[in-house]
Amino acid sequence: MKMKQRLLALILIDSAIVLFSIYVCNFILNAGYPSLTEILVVSSIVLLVVHHICAYKFKLYKRAWEYASVSELKAILYAVTISIISTGLVQLLFFQEFFVRTLIMTWMMHVILIGGSRMSWRVYKDTYMVNKKDGKRTLIVGAGSAGTMVVRQLKQDQETTLKPIGFIDDNFTKHGLEILELPVFGGTKDINKYVEAYKVEHIIIAIPSLNREDLNRIVKLCTDTKIKTQTLPRMEDLVLGSLQVSQFKDVEVEDLLGREPVELDVDGIAKYISGETILVTGAGGSIGSEICRQIARFSPKQLILLGHGENSIYTIEMELRRTMPDLSIDTEIADIQDRDKMYAIMQKRRPYVIFHAAAHKHVPLMERNPEEAVKNNIIGTKNVAEAADMAGVNTFVMISSDKAVNPTSVMGATKRIAEMVIQHMDMISETRFVAVRFGNVLGSRGSVIPLFKEQIKNGGPVTVTHPDMERYFMTIPEASRLVLQAGSLAEGGEVFVLDMGEPVKIVDLAKNLIRLSGYNEGEIPIKFTGLRPGEKMFEELLGQNEIHDEQVYPMIYRGKTPDIDINMVYYLLDKFTEDNPGKFKKELLDIANFRIEELEFKHSDIINI
Repeated sequence: MKMKQRLLALILIDSAIVLFSIYVCNFILNAGYPSLTEILVVSSIVLLVVHHICAYKFKLYKRAWEYASVSELKAILYAVTISIISTGLVQLLFFQEFFVRTLIMTWMMHVILIGGSRMSWRVYKDTYMVNKKDGKRTLIVGAGSAGTMVVRQLKQDQETTLKPIGFIDDNFTKHGLEILELPVFGGTKDINKYVEAYKVEHIIIAIPSLNREDLNRIVKLCTDTKIKTQTLPRMEDLVLGSLQVSQFKDVEVEDLLGREPVELDVDGIAKYISGETILVTGAGGSIGSEICRQIARFSPKQLILLGHGENSIYTIEMELRRTMPDLSIDTEIADIQDRDKMYAIMQKRRPYVIFHAAAHKHVPLMERNPEEAVKNNIIGTKNVAEAADMAGVNTFVMISSDKAVNPTSVMGATKRIAEMVIQHMDMISETRFVAVRFGNVLGSRGSVIPLFKEQIKNGGPVTVTHPDMERYFMTIPEASRLVLQAGSLAEGGEVFVLDMGEPVKIVDLAKNLIRLSGYNEGEIPIKFTGLRPGEKMFEELLGQNEIHDEQVYPMIYRGKTPDIDINMVYYLLDKFTEDNPGKFKKELLDIANFRIEELEFKHSDIINI
C-alpha cells in the first residue's frame, strides 16, 4: 500500500472509531434520552479535530505498526487522553456541563479500538506472514535488552535460518520466566546440559556489557559444546557502518582481548583536524589506513594519503571515496627515503598535521636487513620531519612501538632512534613533534594472528616461540583513535604511551584461536620453537627512567625521556653503510640504549646528512 493510501485509510478508520465511540457510549449511558443533542454534536466534532491534531503530533499515521511496541502504545494513550480532556474543557466552557461518565467510557473505547486496530496488523503479521519453516535451533545467551532484541529480530526476519528456542542468563530472578514466549532455562554454567536437552544447533552471545574475563569464560563453555557460536557486532563496527545489529559475527580473538572503549575528547580532536589539510605517511598500511578512516570522521579540509605501495594506497583511497564521498582526498606515491621528494610534497601540500605511520616493523626481517631498517625508520623519519619543519607544519605525530623500550632488536633500536630524531626536531623547530608508543595491534599485517589462523587451517602445528612469552595487544581502531587523541594533547617533545591493558601470553592466544576454530589441542598441537633473533620474552611500554605515573588522558600516559645527543645519531647514519653488519648492529643498539661510552668516535667524524 502506498503512503498516501495508507494515510487516508488510517484517517478514515480513526474518524469512524472516534465518532462511533462517543455516540455509542452516550447511547449506553443515557438510554432513553435524545441521542443528537447540541452538546453531543459539538463534543464529537471537537473530539474528532483534536484527535487528528494529536495523531499528527504523535506521528500515529507514520509509525510502522507491524513493529509496534510500548512506545506506540504510549503515543496512542497520549493522543486519546489529550483529545478527551480537550473535549471536556469545551463542554465546561461553552455548555457549563461535563459528561464525566461518557468521556471516561469514550476514552476506554478509543484506547481499545484504536490500539486494537494498530496491534491487529502486528498480530496478523506475526501469526500468518512470518516464515514458519524450521531453522537451526538457537540458544540466546543473555536475556536482557540485547537478547530480546535479537529474538525479536529473528522472529520477524523471514530470511533467517535461525530459530530461537530459549535464553540462558546468570540472573537467577529470570530463571523459569518467559520472554517473548521463550523460556529462560538457567545459568551459563549449565550451557552444555541445555544444548544436549534441547538439541541446540546454534548459540548467540547477546551481552554487549560483558567484560573480558566473563566473555572468555562463556565462550569457553560454548565452544566446549562444539556448537557454532556467534556474537553481536562490536560497537566500532556499528559506528563505522561496516555491520548492522542483525548481522551476527563469529566470536574472534579480538573480542576476547577487548576492553571497555575509551571516550574520546571529540572537540579536542576536531579542533586540530577539522577544516585542515592532514597528511598520513604509510597510509596504505594497517595502522595508517585506520588513522585515515578515523581522520575522515572529523571533516578535514583535505586528506593526503602518502605511501610507497600503489595497490594499498589505491585500496584505501577507493574505500574512503565510497564511504566519504564529500571528503577531499588526494594521494602521493612516494618513498620517505627520497629526501627531495619529501621536501617537494611538503612544499606543495603544506599540511597542518602529519601522522607518520610509515615504517618497517617486522623484527626477524629487520635483523637480517638492518641497513633497510635504518634507511626507512631513521633516515625516512628524519626526511619527513625536516620537510615538515621547512613547510611550517603545526603538529607531527610519529607512530612508535613498545619495542623501542630497552631495545634488543634492530627494529626496536631504529624506532627508538627515530624517537630521538623527533625529540631533537622539537627542540629546534616551531613544529610540535611528538611520538606515540603502543604494542601489538590485532589483525595488522605481520601480526601473529593471521599466521596462527593459517597454521590451524593447514592442520597445525601452531608455532609459539616460548610458553612464557607475553605481549600487549590492542585493536587497530582503538590504537588509531588514541593516536588522534594523543595528537590533540601534544605540546611538543613528548613520547606518549598508550595503556595497553594487561599483557597476554602468546600461548593462551594460540589456545583461544584453536578453540574458536572448532578444534582442541589434541587435534591442533602447539609447538614451541624458541626465541628468534632480536625477540624479547616480555615487552615494555616505558623504561624505568621514563615513567610518569599520572595519565594525561584516559589510557594515555606521557613518558619522560632522557636527554639525547643527536650527534650520536648523525654518527650512526654516517657509518651504517660500512661492510661490518655485526659491528654496525652493536653500535645501533648501544646508541638506542644510551650505552654511548662504549662507542669510539670523534666529533670530526660527524656528517649531518
